[in-house]
Amino acid sequence: MRPSTLRALKRAAELTRQNRFTEAVLVAEPVILAADRQEGAEIRGWLIGHATEFAAERETR
Repeated sequence: MRPSTLRALKRAAELTRQNRFTEAVLVAEPVILAADRQEGAEIRGWLIGHATEFAAERETR
């Protein structure tokens, strides 16, 4: 995954944690749409892992 893609995904994750969902989508959507097949698979894996972490964080609060 390109460093710029990872930065965008991490920023979107930060925004999601702050309940700033619209901004998170605005940050993540362009890099997701621009990804080729290989990077798309890497993004999917990252998102699945992040969703699992996010859900675990919410359960412990």
